[in-house]
Amino acid sequence: MLKNLFTLLSILAVFVSLQSFAGEQTGKISKIIVRASDNLHYFILEGGSVNKPACALATYWMIKDESSAAGKTQISMLLSAHAQQKTIRVVGTDTCTRWSDGEDVNVIFLD
Repeated sequence: MLKNLFTLLSILAVFVSLQSFAGEQTGKISKIIVRASDNLHYFILEGGSVNKPACALATYWMIKDESSAAGKTQISMLLSAHAQQKTIRVVGTDTCTRWSDGEDVNVIFLD
């Protein structure tokens, strides 16, 4: 029983620590950029971010896969938030796989 509890707590600690190191930012969208040459979609928020990974040297956030259902929904949310001047919260993946200096988006919160 004690061993199972220790295993569960270890897994939980890893999950929490991985989430806490991902970048995060809250603000209004100041720019949305779409590039036809490689289908790259990225955006910039007003204000500063926290906990961005070392690879994320730029201030923009990258949609990881614009062709996926999640990516299309994220783009739709961004356009809606920008048109309505709403504040959003973005949480990253702690990786820069879509572009080498911008963190990939994991979650977008729109109230």
